[in-house]
Amino acid sequence: MNNLALLATLLACLASGVLAGKVGPPQQHLPQGPQRHMVCYYDSSSFVKEGLGKLVIDDLEPALQFCDYLIYGYAGIERDSHKAMSLNQQLDLDLGKGLYRTVTRLKRKYPNLRVLLSVGGDKDIETGEDAKDLPNKYMELLENPTGRSRFVNTVYSLVKTYGFDGLDIAWQFPKNKPKKVHSGLGSFWKGFKKVFTGDAIVDERSEEHKEQYTSLLRDIKNALRPDNLLLSTTVLPNVNASLFFDVPAVINYLDFVNLAAFDFFTPQRNPELADYAAPIYALSERNPEFNVDAQVTYWLRNRCPASKINVGVASYGRPWKLSDDSGETGLPPVSHVKDEAPDGTNTQQHGIYSWPEVCALLPNQNNAYSKGANAPLTRVVDPAKRFGSYAYRAADKSGDNGIWVSFEDPDTAADKAGYVRSNNLGGVALYDLSYDDFRGLCTNDKYPILRAIKYRLAN
Repeated sequence: MNNLALLATLLACLASGVLAGKVGPPQQHLPQGPQRHMVCYYDSSSFVKEGLGKLVIDDLEPALQFCDYLIYGYAGIERDSHKAMSLNQQLDLDLGKGLYRTVTRLKRKYPNLRVLLSVGGDKDIETGEDAKDLPNKYMELLENPTGRSRFVNTVYSLVKTYGFDGLDIAWQFPKNKPKKVHSGLGSFWKGFKKVFTGDAIVDERSEEHKEQYTSLLRDIKNALRPDNLLLSTTVLPNVNASLFFDVPAVINYLDFVNLAAFDFFTPQRNPELADYAAPIYALSERNPEFNVDAQVTYWLRNRCPASKINVGVASYGRPWKLSDDSGETGLPPVSHVKDEAPDGTNTQQHGIYSWPEVCALLPNQNNAYSKGANAPLTRVVDPAKRFGSYAYRAADKSGDNGIWVSFEDPDTAADKAGYVRSNNLGGVALYDLSYDDFRGLCTNDKYPILRAIKYRLAN
């Protein structure tokens, strides 16, 4: 065969291969942006509620197509032994139908989902007459090397036995003391600790506890690493990270950090002053640290990789009762308020309204002509997308029926997801699926806040 015939044969083979899809140039893929986390919290206490606030597994499942991580809460600590334990063994551990196994088995249906067990989360609360006089058992455990070892062994056993993909540590550190809001921004980075705590000392042994918490995370990570299990930490609302987190050290042991950057103002902490509960940026002439950006900036400036930071978004609102001295405009900060807003009809909890409960209070066809205690609230949106939304109903002439609510809705939650995208952060952590509209009561769309966040993270 001459050279010309050989060349023709090779070209024919090449052509037939390309037509058959066997040979050809490598496919070109469009560049993909960073994968951002969608972390979903599920507080199992909602499983045992009565009424419309009850979130069972069948109602949970529609959310899982949007979640990369499901954090199941909450486990706790046994005071005397320092062992990790379920806070509701009948619910979590019952053979065959316990929620630990039920939830982790959901990975068979949603193979891209990873399920973590969370410890603490402000849920491991002891009750009774003597409870208020008991020392903080989370701090006691840190101070006890034997207790830390026992906790590590038992929490690893829970994770491994029930098929979790890892552990989230939502340690119950002492909270910042509420302090009055003063005018003037001042210098944010000068005296960071004092800015967050005022003159109140929340923990005289904070430096020791910081070192001990670092050691605890190191030991937990060493226990989880051979099984390639994940470790995250949740910084609970109003916990001063500068007191308890050695960021450059602990970040080496953590796969990601969930910053619960909300509840800066709540009716329990601030019963006489209502304000935005979770603004993205600092409010002019008010405390510069009570916002998402300040919390994120602190971790970034302490060498935490942006990709490991998940911004916490609450799916609920915080209500106050307005008095006849609170004014007519609702413009925050609102003084002369009280921690006496009616309990939510679904959650039946004091001081917190789920999104569907807030939605029912806003103008809609069911309350368009209602008066008095059933009259719709006036909704005020934030066109600058910096602070959030609020709604209010001024008190009537008798001083009754006044209410003011700072809340998260699908639009404001999407704004926070946009903040995450703009700052190349790791993702969003939603607290909690049970407060989102998982029944579709507001607009017939289930999980509208979760959907809005997921869409903004991806687009």
